Amino acid sequence: LSLKELHGIFPWLVESIFGSLDGIIVGWNLRCLQGRTNPTEYSVALDFLDPSGPMMKLVYKLQAEEYRYDFPVSYLPGPVKASIHEQVLPECSLYHNKVQFPSSGGLGLNLALNPFEYYMFYFAISLITQKNSPATHHVSPSNSAYFILVDTYLKCFLPTEGSVLPPPSSNPGGAIPSPTPRSPAVPFTSYGMHHTSLLKRHIAHQPSVNADPASQEIWRSETLLQIFVEMWLHHYSLEMYQKMQSPHVKLEVLHYRLSISSKHHGSPAQSSYQALHAYQESFKPTEEHVLVVRLLVKHLHAFSNSLKPEPLSPSAHSHTASPLEEFKRVVIPRFVQEKLYIFLQHCFGHWPLDASFRAVLEMWLSYLQPWRYAPEKPPQSAEPLPRSVSEKWAAFIQENLLMYTKLFVGFLNRALRTDLVSPKNALMVFRVAKVFAQPNLAEMILKGEQLFLEPELVIPHRQHRLFMTPTLGGSFFSSWPSTITDASFKVKSHVYSLEGQDFQYKQMFGTEVRNLVLKLAQLICQAQQTAKSISDHSAETLASQSFFSWFRFTPSEMNGSYTGNDLDETGQDSIKKTDEYLEKALEYLCQIFKLNEAQLTQVMMKCGTAPDENGKKQLPDCIESEDGLILTPLGRYQIINGLRRFEVQYQGDTELQPIRSYENATLVRLLFRLSSALNERFADQMDVLCSREDFVGRLCRYHLTNPHLVQKIRYSPMAKDRTNQNWGPRISLRFLASYRTLISLLMIYFIASWFHVGPVGCTFIILIGYFLYAVIMTFFSEGWKPHEH
Repeated sequence: LSLKELHGIFPWLVESIFGSLDGIIVGWNLRCLQGRTNPTEYSVALDFLDPSGPMMKLVYKLQAEEYRYDFPVSYLPGPVKASIHEQVLPECSLYHNKVQFPSSGGLGLNLALNPFEYYMFYFAISLITQKNSPATHHVSPSNSAYFILVDTYLKCFLPTEGSVLPPPSSNPGGAIPSPTPRSPAVPFTSYGMHHTSLLKRHIAHQPSVNADPASQEIWRSETLLQIFVEMWLHHYSLEMYQKMQSPHVKLEVLHYRLSISSKHHGSPAQSSYQALHAYQESFKPTEEHVLVVRLLVKHLHAFSNSLKPEPLSPSAHSHTASPLEEFKRVVIPRFVQEKLYIFLQHCFGHWPLDASFRAVLEMWLSYLQPWRYAPEKPPQSAEPLPRSVSEKWAAFIQENLLMYTKLFVGFLNRALRTDLVSPKNALMVFRVAKVFAQPNLAEMILKGEQLFLEPELVIPHRQHRLFMTPTLGGSFFSSWPSTITDASFKVKSHVYSLEGQDFQYKQMFGTEVRNLVLKLAQLICQAQQTAKSISDHSAETLASQSFFSWFRFTPSEMNGSYTGNDLDETGQDSIKKTDEYLEKALEYLCQIFKLNEAQLTQVMMKCGTAPDENGKKQLPDCIESEDGLILTPLGRYQIINGLRRFEVQYQGDTELQPIRSYENATLVRLLFRLSSALNERFADQMDVLCSREDFVGRLCRYHLTNPHLVQKIRYSPMAKDRTNQNWGPRISLRFLASYRTLISLLMIYFIASWFHVGPVGCTFIILIGYFLYAVIMTFFSEGWKPHEH
């Protein structure tokens, strides 16, 4: 095919691979393609889309001819789309000189993209647009072809060793000039001063464009990263997007809107202004989306940590550093920090309170630990001691202070609302506590907070820098003296650039957060005791099971109570893991916040989960009233979080309780009719016998009365008058409908037949044996004892 024909089919080919932007066309469905289930298609897709494969060769061939392809603005992230529609150009250089107004009869705005940008836009956005695919629920995201391709592209265009490989073509395209945009009807303003790309900054210092060939290739690295960040992380409310901008730029935008308003008599600008601020993007990231972002974060740490040591002379650095080295130095603070912080805040505030939050948690913890991806290896020792965080990471911690402190408080608020008896939830608390308990990390976070809380120093020649943000180059290219004032300024610049000048900072090691930690410690203690009680209950159940347990007949079923819990299904091993996780998490929290034994003892005393006098778990917090027990707000909280519970027991007439799974329904109904007929026929005689004070009266009372309903401790908030019911002496034959009883009798008859004892004789022996047992029990019984078959 000729180049012109390839140019014509390129958009169709890209859409056929990655699917349509509206999600209707699935394409190759790379997110569901795995080597284990479809090895042939998997290997073909990876080979075809490899950075040195046929598809990328086509991209570079078209790139050399400076072809352009339209990408609809309507499919960009919400904040970017809204700002472009408002004639306000985002600060990201990816969108500069690319916005094209539609031709006559066209609909909507478009971006004029070169082939590489067009390909990567489709590749990145397919993670968002194709998220409703039904097959993705049964696929491991980390083994999919899409995940592998993301990793491959990152390693190729953001290499940790060496330089970016040149395109497989004699004419790589070099620094492709930006397309000349059509003259818009309304000129664009900008959210921020246009920071030039690293490529343009580097070429400006070169005597010739061709002096450094690497400068012509770094555009692919910068473009790839910007596209990934914009498509995957740039999703939040436009109000939050505007809050991140510096105040003097906001003033510029306001003046611009006022000028537009005066030209158009106020109405268009006023409606646009309201739409700009009322806009709220509905964005729900998936677990797969978060896993891909974590892969990006981990690789960017490795990429940034592969930076060569800076030379001693600053002047030498400015003339010898390659574009790739300069890119490594600013890749995280300039391109990732802001959007990742807002993305994490969105996830912390909107993610369901379930175990799937583990993906978000691990992505956050990966960002907090850049030292894990440093090239140097920790010294090997016989004992696996925790590795101390080096002081060289203090600058990273200070310039990412909110990532450590505010998000930690957000996690505390989530942990206080989750069921910590669940092993998966306990593991998340353990993971966070373990990371923050690394030696020297808490001290460096505290140092960063102290720098932020330092009083403002009025320095005339630096006052204007208070509003500079990382995206404007305010703290990453200046070589300031390493003084406390400059360190404090960097921390303040970070916090205010992300949260605004009116932000009320909540100290991680302050009183308010410390109280939250103490609440969490209290919940951990309660969860440990709950797990122990569940474990004890499971052990008792196993010990009491007999040969007939396969009939699902247990002591708890015999007395009409239900003491089960959903957590019983987790098993002893899971409960043991929960206890281990919570034990270590509590230990780590004590290390981080310097909690002493006295404070822990006080916390445990407040738990109020100690066993009562019968060795059973206490009831939820209640108050006694005329109508019975009434739950307090604390009691409701204890029930919702599984900290305490009522023992659900049947407290009505035992003859009328529902038929159990271990009973024969027909026999229950027949025996109930027979018992009712006998009780109605001999009621007066049984009353007379049970009222006697001699041995016969005691024997009758033992067998014909069931006073345990009166003496039973109430385990649920019910009316008092219900427990005062007494049905008097009566005969109950329901025990004969139990499968266990029936099989026991059959076995006795079967064994008796071995000794040539017939059914009648065996029945007589059983009655004599039971009569002797009843006489003995009557002699040893004190008062009216409960008895039930």
